Amino acid sequence: MRLTTKGRYAVTAMLDLALHSEGGPVSLADISGRQDISLSYLEQLFARLRRQELVVSVRGPGGGYRLGRDCQQVFISEVVDAVNESLDTTRCKNHGDCQNGEKCLTHHLWSDLSDQIHDFLSGISLADLMKKREIQVVAERQNRRRSESGSQAINTKLLSDRAPA
Repeated sequence: MRLTTKGRYAVTAMLDLALHSEGGPVSLADISGRQDISLSYLEQLFARLRRQELVVSVRGPGGGYRLGRDCQQVFISEVVDAVNESLDTTRCKNHGDCQNGEKCLTHHLWSDLSDQIHDFLSGISLADLMKKREIQVVAERQNRRRSESGSQAINTKLLSDRAPA
């Protein structure tokens, strides 16, 4: 089984959104900055998440995205499914044609594993992840770094404005 970047980034972005949505809509630029995910890639992911009503876009000044429903009701499997990420562990993409057009000896084993992984992710909500202390610590570190880099940019700008010509 291989969960690709698309699924990992979608889950990461949704968790970031959930963690930062208290103050209103969250911009993709903010998520991009905190998580080091390309803004254009986030735009593609959020288009898919929006179609599945996992997020809602808010237009205008101070706009961005907010969760489409309460974080306790958004499950990780839904996020992965929304971006068309496959959690399939079979070689045949579960078509059953893995060995010369027929099922291989271990097809059912790998198919059952795929189901178990999906079931596992179906039992974890964004709220569950938000409660984890280690996730809170990482989020605090990211916020601190983001605010420090923002203040450094401002200070650099102020210094350059004051520099003699």
